[in-house]
Amino acid sequence: MALRHGLDSQIVIIGSGISGIAAAHKLVKYGFLNVRIVEATARSGGRIKTGKMGNNIIEIGANWIHGPSEENPVFCLARQYGLLEPEALTPENQAIKIGGHHPWISNWFSSSGQKMNAEDMLPALEMFVELLDESMEFTSQGGEPVASVGDFIRAEAPKRAAEQWKNEEASIRAQRLCLMSNMLKVECCVNGTHTMDRVGLGAFGLYKTLPGLDCTFPGGYEGLVKNVMSELPPGLVTYRQPVGCVHWSSSERGEHPVTVECENGEKIAADHVILTVPLGYLKKHHSTLFCPPLPLHKLHSIQRMGFGTSNKIFVEFDSPWWDVDCEVIYLLWEDEENLVDQVTDVQRFWMKKLFGFTVLTPAERYGHVLCGWIAGHEAEYMETLPEQEVTHSITQLVRRFTGNPTITPRRVLRSQWFNDPWTCGSYTYPGIGCSAQDLDNLMEPLPTKGAQSQPLQVLFAGEATHPWYYSTVHGALLSGWREAERLISHYSSASPSQSPRSKL
Repeated sequence: MALRHGLDSQIVIIGSGISGIAAAHKLVKYGFLNVRIVEATARSGGRIKTGKMGNNIIEIGANWIHGPSEENPVFCLARQYGLLEPEALTPENQAIKIGGHHPWISNWFSSSGQKMNAEDMLPALEMFVELLDESMEFTSQGGEPVASVGDFIRAEAPKRAAEQWKNEEASIRAQRLCLMSNMLKVECCVNGTHTMDRVGLGAFGLYKTLPGLDCTFPGGYEGLVKNVMSELPPGLVTYRQPVGCVHWSSSERGEHPVTVECENGEKIAADHVILTVPLGYLKKHHSTLFCPPLPLHKLHSIQRMGFGTSNKIFVEFDSPWWDVDCEVIYLLWEDEENLVDQVTDVQRFWMKKLFGFTVLTPAERYGHVLCGWIAGHEAEYMETLPEQEVTHSITQLVRRFTGNPTITPRRVLRSQWFNDPWTCGSYTYPGIGCSAQDLDNLMEPLPTKGAQSQPLQVLFAGEATHPWYYSTVHGALLSGWREAERLISHYSSASPSQSPRSKL
């Protein structure tokens, strides 16, 4: 087989996000001659999406390089292409271990219009971080007492608060529990979930962080995509070409075992297909996307894995109402002492889910722009509202929390990832009942081992298929490389265990 096909095999990659582009790049570099990407939209990059707000560059999608250090291929490529600022490249920056918790300088505002003392927040913040860290330990040691991270924190926090803060006034205890509600909302955004009650406690610790202080791309994350794309042969990507169905496992002994049927009727014959669509799309369309259907164990893993929405609302002001050194603003609702991370009435109170804002820095570059963060059904409902209504709600929110009735945003711009038909949300998290096996099942090629048909007909890449860097750009990139290497190993004389490793 290796002699018959080899570098002439027809490889079709579905999706021109970073995982699809990375797979194509590695295959072409190795010498494969017939590599093609089909992309449903008019652009490459997928959930890497840089936009403009006035003269400002903003990230509608992926925001940071999480863990910019030598082990992170996104960092290494960005450095190679000259896309980062000098401070991001320093050894000191790469060595910082934040463990997923940003050491940001914060401002706190309450729903009664008071600016609060950030130091007063520390005891509750420390307790919350402690509970989060403990939540991760069940993955390796087992014996989780409840099903979800939300359940665990809701069970533990009040007990510990009563014990550790018994000498504090009741109002201070209540305020600290309200802060924990805010932190749960932060975690909803971090994990891309409606509520932490949906994040499996037993699998929460699967995610691994890399050292390095998270950094951004001053010229936009899409610079990474453009640079990698520039090294691919022109015309390799066909745009506006949605795929309707992947016909695999053909019993007919035709020349190519897979047919990619596009929505416009075109049929593309292939030896191998690398599918890189988001998990949200897979959850919604798996029943029509594959013929024959996916094996049950793979389907059940797709269903168990979580995929939710995390949206951004960019707000520009004429002048700042936050401190000059502030990096994040938290909004604390004083009626949320019973640890809530979802609202009772989405249509009336959706804006209560917005935990606050990150500050776009430096001000010399951005002016006075904040990025609000909101997750879950509230974020999905927000997408359906007219922009004018979102602007009005944000204006009322800021006026209430600052106690300043004159503050008026100059302009507002939001992301709408749930209603994007090709993503259906933001990114992956481990759902209740999930385990490492589900991530293995997600990345397992079709047909499964032991089948009689030609192997490696359909391969799976994308952030949802990385066993510990799911939800990240580096996870997506590595998954694309992984599937390219799987094909390289298959056609090279080396055994899979000796497959070529990336030098980047």
